[in-house]
Amino acid sequence: MPRRPGAPRNPWRMALFAVLSLFFAMSCDRGAAPENASIFQKELDALPKEPVDTGPPALRDTLEVPVPGMVTMVDLGAESCMPCRMMAPVLDKVARDYRDRAAVVYIDLARHPGQSQRFGIRAMPTQIFYDKTGREIGRHEGFMDRAAIAEVLDKLLAQ
Repeated sequence: MPRRPGAPRNPWRMALFAVLSLFFAMSCDRGAAPENASIFQKELDALPKEPVDTGPPALRDTLEVPVPGMVTMVDLGAESCMPCRMMAPVLDKVARDYRDRAAVVYIDLARHPGQSQRFGIRAMPTQIFYDKTGREIGRHEGFMDRAAIAEVLDKLLAQ
């Protein structure tokens, strides 16, 4: 059957493009959830809108990380990032649990855009772990729960 002029060669490509475009549009943060939004969306909207800075004030202002002589976890994200907002209460709890033993630092990449390049960030949120000597031990991209963070910090503190 001859192809119509202007018709796409492969209709599946167009369908895939349409589905991916729809998925992208639906994943954008559009503000408060409407009344008929899912319970999950309402819980996410209830999370803090402001980033949680958990490091000492001097550290947040100068962005001196890793903290010399301390195991350090740096979380890099932004307020507009939904998983980053979900991490805020987790970071707050971890910072309280590890106070005086490990430094937990949050860097808002929207407020400090140059830090993306400095740390080689490809996705948000990204967690970077440093040992006491300041050597990077590992990183994780995406949401990380409290238990997983505690496991990494405990291993680094035991060294």
